[in-house]
Amino acid sequence: MINKERHSHWIKNEAARLGFTACGISKAAFLEEEASHLEQWLSNNYHGEMRYMENHFDKRLDPSLLVPGSKSVISLMYNYFPHQHQDKESYQISKYAYGQDYHHVIKDKLKDLVKAMQLEMGSFHARVFTDSAPIMERAWARKSGLGWLGKHSLLISKKKGSFFFLAEIILDLELSYDTPFKTDHCGSCTKCIDACPTDAILPNNTIDGSKCISYFTIELKDAIPGQFKGQFDDWMFGCDICQDVCPWNRFSTPNKESDFDADERLLKYSKADWQDITKEVFNEIFKISAVKRTKFEGFKRNIEFLKK
Repeated sequence: MINKERHSHWIKNEAARLGFTACGISKAAFLEEEASHLEQWLSNNYHGEMRYMENHFDKRLDPSLLVPGSKSVISLMYNYFPHQHQDKESYQISKYAYGQDYHHVIKDKLKDLVKAMQLEMGSFHARVFTDSAPIMERAWARKSGLGWLGKHSLLISKKKGSFFFLAEIILDLELSYDTPFKTDHCGSCTKCIDACPTDAILPNNTIDGSKCISYFTIELKDAIPGQFKGQFDDWMFGCDICQDVCPWNRFSTPNKESDFDADERLLKYSKADWQDITKEVFNEIFKISAVKRTKFEGFKRNIEFLKK
């Protein structure tokens, strides 16, 4: 077995040891197919007020602009499906935000993986990413053989569903590459499209981000448009509707990451509790959570919008 094959096998074993759900490797190259899709998506203003999506267009498509001389992209999955869930009668928070901010948890694991790789394989240049730079994570994951893009545009794994974070290591080391995932196992199913209350899921695996509940409750800084009143199904931060109805998520299993465990108050609070939440309690519950991205004022805005 030549080095690049042995190294690739070793990387996948080490990734599994660190808790990653899956690992695939693809050749670093310009994303030609995705370029026109991204351009069209932006020209249709599907990014709404997320103006940062217009920045670094070339970097999103060319890994060599992120890591000069890059040869490989390692794509990884990390399960976040929770053990316990919120009271269904209460306001809802997307499952990915139940515990500690995933950026910190996963980035630390990525850095540990790179250090172990350098001890095993010698010196190389690399950068690690988890939703933290202009990189098309789902495209690389598909190219690395980890799954396909569902109609809701999220990556789906036949064995794991879709409740997982994606992460990448771009490096200037040649490795053995996996076969891209080319089949689509959604078939004629339209459950995610039918369930989306704001009609944000469009044909051809496209999301109109400017209509997505996650966009309104996390990204939008202004007032939520009144025309969407009554359409949020009690989601106050993010939204899991399209994933909750997906048949492939019957294969989701609880994660093994203690840092993703939820504060008991998050699980048990009623609508009245959330409506009465103070800034101090907000900071306690979400001290190291992705929910802090909305700030207390944005969180209260979302709750007020949900009130009947």
